[in-house]
Amino acid sequence: MRLCFLVEEHYRHDGMPNEVIGQLTAWGHRVDVVRPGGSLLRMTEVVDTGAHDAWVLKTVSGGPGLTLLEAAAATGLTTVNDARSIRGVRDKALAAAIGRGRGLPLPPTYAVARPELLREIPAAEYPLVVKPADGSSGRAVHLVSSPERLETLLPVLAGEGMLIAQPYVPNSGTDIKVYAVGGELFATERCSPLHPDPSVRERRVPLSSEVAAIAAQVGAVYGLDLYGVDVLLGPDGPVVVDVNDFPSFRQVPDAAARVARAVLGLVRAGGGPTTGAPAAAPAVPAPAPAPAPAAATTTAAPVTLPYALPLSIPAQSSSAQIPAAAGDTV
Repeated sequence: MRLCFLVEEHYRHDGMPNEVIGQLTAWGHRVDVVRPGGSLLRMTEVVDTGAHDAWVLKTVSGGPGLTLLEAAAATGLTTVNDARSIRGVRDKALAAAIGRGRGLPLPPTYAVARPELLREIPAAEYPLVVKPADGSSGRAVHLVSSPERLETLLPVLAGEGMLIAQPYVPNSGTDIKVYAVGGELFATERCSPLHPDPSVRERRVPLSSEVAAIAAQVGAVYGLDLYGVDVLLGPDGPVVVDVNDFPSFRQVPDAAARVARAVLGLVRAGGGPTTGAPAAAPAVPAPAPAPAPAAATTTAAPVTLPYALPLSIPAQSSSAQIPAAAGDTV
């Protein structure tokens, strides 16, 4: 296969997706890497010539990569994740509306175009969590204790564009991050960005059936294949506080091989149903991946879903072409 990976400058030297690219290359596939933030892109030609089986996006929120992915999708090319699904979670205000409307346990969410409009939120809703609607990686997340504290933060928030605000969910200070890849769910516990504690290290944890069901529902609601879900265990039960397309997959055993197989499986399935289990992934010209590390005990085993997660929208036109000259070849 020949794949095009869109990699933003922020992730240029990160293990994810570079290790996935290396794994695919080792299996004999051709991977072209386009860096949208560091390339001159001729948008009128970028999806007209060349030949890729699919495009894969790993970019920051608000980066130019999503525009390029949407251009590829508009011509009928397969994208991982689906471009429309990515847009639905990159905009956190939109994601809140979609998720609450489809029954996901998200907190009530306010959205404002100007920070001073946050003054209209009733005092009974405090404390609030305020963050950019296009934020990622914990950027500019603020715990606002009172209307008075909001006033002091307004100058800081002025340059962040669209903002969302949600009532704070009391919690233990840690988040549960659930990663979905190849039809399996892996749970990790990590320090909340609102409660930084250097002594708390991210680690694999068992995944309850309740949180697993919510994480699987997230994929179905937003139409994502490879994704992460941040869950807080609040006093009234689990609450979804963030959804990420193509996350880091930290602590997932053999993450690069799992993600690489998932990408290939999604492309080859062409939008058809799969079992979701790794064994159903297509064969590749490579040795079998290494077994999971010993630390991945049965108490933190992945959850294999009894049904398929949603697949990427397949190519609608086999004649669509994409150039390879826009970036580096791996």
